[in-house]
Amino acid sequence: MLKLSDLMVKVEAIINEIPGEKEMLLIPGLGLVTVAGFLSEVCELAQYAHPRQIQKLAGLTLKEYSSGKHKGQTTITKRGRRKLRSLLFKAIMPMVAKNNEFKALHKYYTTRANNPLKKKQSLIALCCKLIRVLYAIGTKGVAYNPQKLINDIKHPEVTGKVA
Repeated sequence: MLKLSDLMVKVEAIINEIPGEKEMLLIPGLGLVTVAGFLSEVCELAQYAHPRQIQKLAGLTLKEYSSGKHKGQTTITKRGRRKLRSLLFKAIMPMVAKNNEFKALHKYYTTRANNPLKKKQSLIALCCKLIRVLYAIGTKGVAYNPQKLINDIKHPEVTGKVA
């Protein structure tokens, strides 16, 4: 019977063969189990032309339920891999707590003046952001750059710049 420590050693040995995994593990808040789960669900990142394909695979694309003059609610489609969607959501929760950049993005998304998001909507948006970050690291082999992550924010409190 395998023990958890033996299993983790085997998982780490398998993950070490994948290009870009060392850079992914350097992201504060991401662990070996999360990276291994993400890579096992999406397989090889090079087969995807754009990170939106991974978002669609996870079922995180937006869909509006409307008919005629009625404009319905916009929600995620949930058509895709349930385990990948669950893994991303469970990974983003501690990242918002421990990773300063994701924490700043979450605060910005929920408090911005134009179109503020609810907390769960912000977490879903951050899941999509995490997919884009992992895709860039996995395909291009670049290191995690926290400054690039928060460049999207045009909020003076977060970036420290005055608009």
